[in-house]
Amino acid sequence: MSVLQRLVPYPELRVLISAGASGIGAALARAFVEAGAHVHICDINEDALADFRDQHPQVLATKADVSDREAVATLFRAQAARWSGLDVLINNAGIAGPTGGIDAIAESDWQQTIDINLNAQYRFASHAVPMLRQSRHGQVLCMASVAGRLGYAWRTPYAATKWAIVGLVKSLAAELGPEDIRVNALLPGIVEGPRIEGVIRARAEQLGTSYDTMRQEYLKKISLRRMVTAEDVAAMALFLCSPGGRNVTGQAISIDGNVEYL
Repeated sequence: MSVLQRLVPYPELRVLISAGASGIGAALARAFVEAGAHVHICDINEDALADFRDQHPQVLATKADVSDREAVATLFRAQAARWSGLDVLINNAGIAGPTGGIDAIAESDWQQTIDINLNAQYRFASHAVPMLRQSRHGQVLCMASVAGRLGYAWRTPYAATKWAIVGLVKSLAAELGPEDIRVNALLPGIVEGPRIEGVIRARAEQLGTSYDTMRQEYLKKISLRRMVTAEDVAAMALFLCSPGGRNVTGQAISIDGNVEYL
């Protein structure tokens, strides 16, 4: 097999992506569809699911709240019924969580961030691993963040979950490696799109400055002085699901232009 051939994803992978109807999740889903995978997405947003289904009718699109364990169980039953197994789980679902000092963050907001960003990754992995054991290319990709390697003032719930995801990944990689199941974390940096716009706006309000000023401050944190795109993240996921990534596991891989600080 040539080097170029090793960069092509394994054929006809069965891929499940949480929160796959918009943002990074949708970019991941589109990339795997283009690579010839059998893709199943879930999302809580019915309109986004309908739009994605219209554009990609071959994709199985299921409404599911990742914080609802019964909904997650139903989702995996649908996966088994449609494709009789799973090769790649992409734990993508997450929320930005609140912006504020630790003494101002409501406990309900803290708990919601932990439940969606971290506990949902456990729920999905616990259902996926028995199916991945039957795969020849079993892999889990967990969406963390550059906030999983750097401190992030006024975003403590979010950062705490992303650091925890890296710990989850490294532990699962050691646990599942003997069964030839690979587990890696993707750490996107500052990703273009509506979510980061909302984050920047909230941070600007927290510090009493303008949106434009805060946006420039964010760009100054990046060595390449530009945001990454959702497609950049999808490209890394495709590589990890190719023969070229077969010995990559237990890694927290940044796709961020080298964010120096947050």
